[in-house]
Amino acid sequence: MHKGIAASSGIAIGCVFLLEEDDFIVQKREIIDEKFEISRFRSALNKTKQEMIQTKKKALQRLGKKHARLFDAYLLILDDTMLRQDTIEMIAKNKVSAEYALQQVMEKVLLFFKEIDDEYFKERGQDIYNVGRKVLRHLLGREKKVLSQLESQVIVVAHNLTPSDTIAMREEKVIGFATDIGGKTSHVAIMAHSLEIPAVVGLKDITKKIKNGDMIIIDGDQGIVILNPDPVTIENYYRKQQIFIAEEKDLEKLKDLPAITLDGQEINLVANIEVPEEIKSVLFHGANGIGLYRTEYLYMNRKDFPTEEEQYESYKVVAKNMLPYSVTIRTLDLGGDKVTQQFKLAPERNPFLGLRAIRLCLKYPDIFKTQLRAILRASTEGKLKIMYPMISGIEELRQANMILEEVKKDLRGKRIDFDNEIEVGVMIEVPSAALVVDVLVQESDFLSIGTNDLIQYSLAVDRVNENVTNLYNPLHLSILRLLKRIVQAGEKAGKWVAMCGEMAADPSVTTILLGLGLREFSMSAVSIPKIKRVIRSIKIKETKQLADEIMGLSDNCQIKKVLRKKEV
Repeated sequence: MHKGIAASSGIAIGCVFLLEEDDFIVQKREIIDEKFEISRFRSALNKTKQEMIQTKKKALQRLGKKHARLFDAYLLILDDTMLRQDTIEMIAKNKVSAEYALQQVMEKVLLFFKEIDDEYFKERGQDIYNVGRKVLRHLLGREKKVLSQLESQVIVVAHNLTPSDTIAMREEKVIGFATDIGGKTSHVAIMAHSLEIPAVVGLKDITKKIKNGDMIIIDGDQGIVILNPDPVTIENYYRKQQIFIAEEKDLEKLKDLPAITLDGQEINLVANIEVPEEIKSVLFHGANGIGLYRTEYLYMNRKDFPTEEEQYESYKVVAKNMLPYSVTIRTLDLGGDKVTQQFKLAPERNPFLGLRAIRLCLKYPDIFKTQLRAILRASTEGKLKIMYPMISGIEELRQANMILEEVKKDLRGKRIDFDNEIEVGVMIEVPSAALVVDVLVQESDFLSIGTNDLIQYSLAVDRVNENVTNLYNPLHLSILRLLKRIVQAGEKAGKWVAMCGEMAADPSVTTILLGLGLREFSMSAVSIPKIKRVIRSIKIKETKQLADEIMGLSDNCQIKKVLRKKEV
């Protein structure tokens, strides 16, 4: 059994197709006509570009705009100075072949990014290297045909997979995959989840321990890979697979039923989205609105900033199509693991602790004002709310609200309509905000708990680092105490409190969260039926008893023990 990082849920059982990396060995070759070599290089770049454009079209048809934008990042790399100009300069300066110059530049890029002590930037270095290999393949006249030659259903095992490889999987007969490298921020993990192919990444050396034709089991829920399992294990996983499929069908029956406990307490279940195209899924899965609209995706994979009109149109579409439900728009949350080119910021040693989210908006108020204007203008089309991310104290909240008031004043002066009563809330995802939440709630209309970062910052655990994932514990007593503090502050002030982090989508903790007083959960649309099932099977009185029992414990082992008893 090999443990990796769960990238996409589900179980796959089948034979291995080992997708070996092309072993490009390029000998140094001196040239006479440098112009000819540069022309060959540019031609290879253009062929690669056309290849990617075609792949992006396929992604757009099958997965929608959100995931097709991943290929925009690869297209931008083709225009990057580090790859294009450095190769041309090496050809001209050293009088070497285009393929040799490109390979030298690729190795330099990979070495540079490997030395950066940040998982996200290491992933981006691998992206640049992958694009370079595609160009190199064209220069050498080699075509990659392996996935198109599949004749039966297989589980792909590879050192790494590019988005182009992954998008081809739906066309072919891939029922699951596993990779040596990759984390939760890698493109392959994002694509796998969208394609609903069971996948495990970050297995380190799985390709060295397996060969073509081996039997393998992929457990995308637990992040486990089992090589050459015995008949009993195979039979057990076949049963798990059938249970998983049956449960998915049963959950569909809940989508139109209310999220109400056995003793009549109604719970509000809303959805997280990234792009307007997800509204169809939100409504299909029975959400009562949108609790988190991540607007930073309007800014990513492009060289310029989205205009006010672009943003207005996106917000308007969501607002109108979600009526009569409300939509909470989170203002720009770039930085950390979400990097964009427009701000031209130097890489930070600790980007999750650096210039991100509200800090970035306050540093660049003109960008912030453009977004706020678009949101306010769109507020006449539906029920919109504004939410600030990563607020650490009252000073930042007041600064943000001051800028908001300036924008409102400007719109009034120009006689542009907007919702004067639009609600403005705060994300509680920084420990300092949780500790002064009683102050923040007095100047907010609502609170939303971002558990992903709140847990990460509170426990000092990088949630995308496979070396410490075992320490990332949503049920740590310190986290439960912070959650209770936040909910009680909202109750005391008469303000509603929601949760929009991954913890809200975890059925194993729903009962505890209800017992702590949480009454609104925001999550990916596909998770809503699972949470609704839990809610419809319990009484609030029972949840409070469980929460009280757990809050009276002294360590995490005791908490796990109590929860195991409840499951039985």
